[in-house]
Amino acid sequence: MKRTLLLLLLLIATPAAAIELELRGHFTQGGMVFGRTCGDCQVLFQGRWVPVTAEGDFIIGFGRDAAREKKLLVQGAGGQVHQQQIELAPRDYQIQRIDGISQRLMEPSAKDLERIRREAREIAAVREQFHANGDFSDAFIWPVTGRITGVYGSQRIFNGEPRQPHFGVDIAALTGTPVKAPAGGVVTYAHSGMFFAGTTLIVDHGHGLSSTFLHLDEILVEVGRQVAQGQIIATVGSTGRVTGPHLDWRLNWFDVRLDPALLVGAMPD
Repeated sequence: MKRTLLLLLLLIATPAAAIELELRGHFTQGGMVFGRTCGDCQVLFQGRWVPVTAEGDFIIGFGRDAAREKKLLVQGAGGQVHQQQIELAPRDYQIQRIDGISQRLMEPSAKDLERIRREAREIAAVREQFHANGDFSDAFIWPVTGRITGVYGSQRIFNGEPRQPHFGVDIAALTGTPVKAPAGGVVTYAHSGMFFAGTTLIVDHGHGLSSTFLHLDEILVEVGRQVAQGQIIATVGSTGRVTGPHLDWRLNWFDVRLDPALLVGAMPD
């Protein structure tokens, strides 16, 4: 009923009235924005009803190739509607060439392809889960410190063949290096050996925001467990499609792939 009402109000161009809206964050492709409005307001963004806390806090995210202009709609309890135009800064992405990938990983068999699809469905279902915890508002930290060997958005060329862009940050580290939770959250997925990602762990920070850790050596926490920021949750490995030990850290807002580096800033010495 409320959704129908919102669409009707838009059609008759109801003016915005008495709705406070604050937005802060990274207004760029791959970025995430923190919002605050009234606690009983409803927020619509890109066809998705965005969860809002009792205090009026919410988050939205933009994909690698997100359009430059977005619209955010907020409906108050009294039916008034505020429409906010959002303009995103474009980004230039690197090209990264990686050689030495095995032929099986370059050309999966029919059996391997079915496994890849099944694992992709599992990950997608986990990322669509909603958890009400408020850890998403933490000031994130790097899960591992080290040399950055891969960045978000870069076009990957494996063994000379163009493949999908990279959607995470790669940090070189020795096998067995502790991986810390960049923010608090609940463990929602653990897999000992995915085809491409190897040993994989997902921590949900609440309201659709989740961290995924790929190519691990060992997972040290169980699904369903609450973890605190800075807690050791896994160790760096070289499982899956890799050429050496490193951590591939990815960040999602539901199915939207974000740039983790934007939340933590420069890598510490």
